[in-house]
Amino acid sequence: MSYTQSYYHIVFSTYRRKPTILMEHDRELYAYIYGIATGLGSHVFRIGGMPDHIHIFATLPATLSLSSFVQRIKGTSSKWLKANPFFPDFRGWEHEYSAFSYGSRDRDMIVGYIKKQKEHHRTRSFSDEYRSFLVENDVVIDERYFLLDD
Repeated sequence: MSYTQSYYHIVFSTYRRKPTILMEHDRELYAYIYGIATGLGSHVFRIGGMPDHIHIFATLPATLSLSSFVQRIKGTSSKWLKANPFFPDFRGWEHEYSAFSYGSRDRDMIVGYIKKQKEHHRTRSFSDEYRSFLVENDVVIDERYFLLDD
């Protein structure tokens, strides 16, 4: 028996970071993503976001790679969003994503952060938020490609 416990805070944005996730229907999207993730064997602690991006905090089973998980979430939810009349302007997700690993001691902090997305985005842009995640996690930013649209 393999025992693993990896907590991932995953962030990805809509195509060209357009605000195409209508806030009055975002819970439906989060519920759909929750279903995909749990179907893959993930334990989801929180999903949230804004009209132009999504945060997922979850564990992954030992048999599933992070890139496969994100690919399945983005691919399946993209098809659903494009067919859903509540998201008429959705064109897809950006190709890129970020994921940061955390320990169990950080769980409440990350869940709280995701819960307060709407509150802290009143004063902070996605670009600023994203940059701070990269800096806090010691990711070297190549400014030539930072949030470069497809």
